[in-house]
Amino acid sequence: MSIPDQSKKSMKTAVEHFQSELKSLRTGRANPAILDKVSVEVYGSSMRLKDIATVSVPEARQLLVTPFDPSNVNAISNAIEKANLNLKPSADGNIIRISIPPMSEEVRKDMVKECKKMGETGKVTIRNIRKESNDTIKKSKSSGDISEDQLKSLEKLVQEHTDTFCKEIDHLCVEKEKEILTI
Repeated sequence: MSIPDQSKKSMKTAVEHFQSELKSLRTGRANPAILDKVSVEVYGSSMRLKDIATVSVPEARQLLVTPFDPSNVNAISNAIEKANLNLKPSADGNIIRISIPPMSEEVRKDMVKECKKMGETGKVTIRNIRKESNDTIKKSKSSGDISEDQLKSLEKLVQEHTDTFCKEIDHLCVEKEKEILTI
């Protein structure tokens, strides 16, 4: 696999990671992904919530958590409270209901700031991949494996990948900001 292809693959992975991070950002609507990072202490170990329960969205502003084992309801409820997501779970028999409170203007602005910060981190990752790729290309040139023309064309290709993926992150940020600011 050529250096530009490797850099493209790494950059694509960075964008996919950024997309998964964006899912955890709260918006005005219920989104099961905000619970993805919740860990629950059950059976003597820490397990991810999605491994011990299903999360569904029965209404626009409500999440419904259904544990596979009903004896875990209290442990799951406590873990959601401790996850510092500003959510108040309520156990309702063998299920847990979580009402998603409407976000204030201040909270929305904080979420947009967080989104921009995550986007910048993603773009820095992509630029670091570009730097590593260009360093590898320059090493190939100095060892005589490639010519000056090949060096320039490979660097140009890596830069094109960098520009493409940075634009994609910007686009994802803009879309998420619209979603956050929609009341």
